[in-house]
Amino acid sequence: MGCACLSSFCWARAGVGVSVSKGLRGTLIGVGVSLAFLLVVYRLFAGSYNRMISLDEAVKSAWSQVEAVLQRRLDLIPNLVSTVKGYAEHESDTLKRVAEARSRAGGVMQVGESALSDPEKFARFQRVQAEIGGALGRLLLVSEQYPALRANESFLALQSQLEGTENRISVERTRYNRAVQEYNAYIRSFPRSVVARWGSFSSRPYFTAHEGAVAAPRVRF
Repeated sequence: MGCACLSSFCWARAGVGVSVSKGLRGTLIGVGVSLAFLLVVYRLFAGSYNRMISLDEAVKSAWSQVEAVLQRRLDLIPNLVSTVKGYAEHESDTLKRVAEARSRAGGVMQVGESALSDPEKFARFQRVQAEIGGALGRLLLVSEQYPALRANESFLALQSQLEGTENRISVERTRYNRAVQEYNAYIRSFPRSVVARWGSFSSRPYFTAHEGAVAAPRVRF
């Protein structure tokens, strides 16, 4: 009788042990799955966040190149106006418009990267740049009426520099817009959009000609 009870007790304890072992194994599996899931989420989050930083820096770098060539165009204007003025003084209205446009553009150029996160400021920047392009276009159109001016070596050199600068502006604008396209597409796709909201990453604006703006000047020899 005693042996039978002892045997039953042993089997009962063994059953409990097996049950506990299975329960512990299930718990460990659950913990392992949870940790694996958290690891995947972390790697996805960290990878996406770091990629966003990289793409955003690429946008800022491209924008700095755009600003550099636009500043170069501004720097050419005083000498260009001075040279034209020496041959066409009665074109004072055109010369005044160019000078005023340059002055407004000079103030807007101080905004730097802050314009990339301010749609209103960026739109104003684009309008002023379009105004500069239009004013220069009219100035060069006026210059065609003065053969002596068009034969001036200084003027021809400035025309050549302006043409090269306009080409660089077009190239750098394209590069910037490509960087913006890649960045915007990345932060808008799910689940990266969640990371973007958490990290305060917002869309960057494209640099396009303002609606109704006068086309950038074409330099002709």
